[in-house]
Amino acid sequence: MAIIVRLDVMLARRKMSLSALAAAVDITLANLSILKSDKAKAIRFTTLEAICQALQCQPGDLLEYVPDDSPSPPSG
Repeated sequence: MAIIVRLDVMLARRKMSLSALAAAVDITLANLSILKSDKAKAIRFTTLEAICQALQCQPGDLLEYVPDDSPSPPSG
């Protein structure tokens, strides 16, 4: 996949749990888990905006473009 989701990194930087973010953004924990585990196929701009507002970050802090021909980054 060419777009990597770095939600776990921002959660750690903000010392926020996935459950707390789910409550703040009013999105199900299951849907946030899918996004966090990099299995999501799409995200609505309204959801991205709400996550950015809750984490006080920019979309670029959460999403990274990696060309398909690049080696996969280590997960973690």
